[in-house]
Amino acid sequence: MSVESTEINPLRALSPQDLRAHAAEALTRARERSVALTAVDDEELVRQHSKLMSPLVWDLAHIGSQEELWLVRDVGGREALRPDIDDIYDAFQHARADRPELPLLGPEETRKYVREVREKSLDILENVPLQGRRLTEDAFAFGMITQHEQQHDETMLATHQLRKGDPVLHAPAPPTSRSGRLPAEVFVPGGAFTMGTSAEPWALDNERPAHEVAVEAFFIDTTPVTCGAYAEFLDSGGYEDPKWWSERGWAYRSEHGIHAPRFWKREQDGWWRTRFGVYEKVPALEPVVHVSFHEAEAYAAWAGGRLPTEREWEKAARFDPATGRSRRFPWGDEEPAPEHANLGQRHLRPAEVGAYPAGASPLGVHQLIGDVWEWTSSGFEAYPGFASFPYKEYSEVFFGGDYRILRGGSFGTDAAAIRGTFRNWDHPIRRQIFSGFRCARDARPSEVA
Repeated sequence: MSVESTEINPLRALSPQDLRAHAAEALTRARERSVALTAVDDEELVRQHSKLMSPLVWDLAHIGSQEELWLVRDVGGREALRPDIDDIYDAFQHARADRPELPLLGPEETRKYVREVREKSLDILENVPLQGRRLTEDAFAFGMITQHEQQHDETMLATHQLRKGDPVLHAPAPPTSRSGRLPAEVFVPGGAFTMGTSAEPWALDNERPAHEVAVEAFFIDTTPVTCGAYAEFLDSGGYEDPKWWSERGWAYRSEHGIHAPRFWKREQDGWWRTRFGVYEKVPALEPVVHVSFHEAEAYAAWAGGRLPTEREWEKAARFDPATGRSRRFPWGDEEPAPEHANLGQRHLRPAEVGAYPAGASPLGVHQLIGDVWEWTSSGFEAYPGFASFPYKEYSEVFFGGDYRILRGGSFGTDAAAIRGTFRNWDHPIRRQIFSGFRCARDARPSEVA
C-alpha cells in the first residue's frame, strides 16, 4: 500500500460551485479578521510598535500586493493595479526595521487598494476554471492566499501584543479545563508512520510529499508545559544556572539579560504578565507562551527531558494505532471546530490545559493544535522528494539555516492555516511569537512492551 493511498482530500467531493463558495468563504473570513486588526486610528496603523515588526499598514498593503500578484495577475491574467508598489511590499527586499522609511501607502489608500484587489479576486474565482492547471486545482491559489493573509493576521496580532497603551482588542475567555487530572505523559510506540501529505489540497510545498518515517518509542507530555510548571523552573534559579542551557542559549540569555518569558514580571505576590494591554497575574494552568527555543530547551533539560523532534511531534499528533494510518488532525479528518482547539483568535490567550478533550489524539495527547506553537528540536529541511511550488521563496530559500520547526498553531492561528502536517519555522531566539512547547523523553527498555 502506498503512503498516499490512505490520505483524504476533503475538497474532492465538492461540486465546482461548492468549491468556489468554500474558497470565497475562506477569503472573506480572512479579510474580516484583517479589517478587525487594523480598525485602529491612523497613527496606530503607521507607527512601528517594535523594530521586530512592520507597521500594521505595511502588513495590510502587503496582503493586498500578494493577492494581486497571484490571483489578479497570474490566475486571472488581469492587468496590474499597482505595479509601482511591487518592490515596496516585497518582504525579501526590505527588513522589517526599515519598512517605516519606505514610501508606504497611507491608511485610506491601503484600504482602498485591498478592497479593489479583493473585488477582482472574487470575480476571478467565479469565472476561472478550477482544473487543468496545478495552481488552480482544488482552488489551491485561493487557499494559498487565504493562508498568507491569515499568517499575516497572526503577525499583526503579535504586533498588537507589542504595542503600548490601553487594550484595543477584546475577546471572551477560553474554556477552562474539562478533563480532570491528566497523566503527565503519554507513551508513543516505535515504528513507522506516514509523515507529510500528498493529498491535502491546500498544503504548502514544505509539507509534501507524504513519506514513511520511523521513530523509536518515546514519551511525550500530555499537554503543553504550563505557566505554573515554568514558574517552578524560574523560582528554582533556572535562568541563573548555565548547566541547563546550551552554549548558544546561555550566551543569548546573558547578552540580552533575559530572566523570564517575554512580557513576564515578578511582583511581591508572584509572576505577572502583560497581555494585549492587560496587566494580570500569570495563570498557572495555561500553557506558557512567548518563550524562545533556547528557553524551552533549557526547561526541558531541567525537567529531565528534551524537546520532541518534528517526527515525534507529528506521530503523536496524527498516528492512529487502531488503523495504522495518519489522520489529518489529532481528532480525525474533519475540519477544526470550536470544541477541538483554541484557534482563530476567538480568544486572546491560550486555554487551560485539558480544556479541549474532544481534540485529543488517539494516543491521548491533548492540545496539539491551537493554544501555542510548539518548539521542536528539528531544523527546517526538505522532505525526500520535495519540489518547490509555486515559488522557491516560500520554503526552499530557508532550508538549512539556524531555524527550528514549530508545530500545531496557536490561539492566533486560523483553522485555514493549520493542520497536522503544517510546518512553521523561526529563529531560535524568537519570543514575540505565540510560542510554547511540550517535553519528550526516550523510552527505557523496560517501558517498551
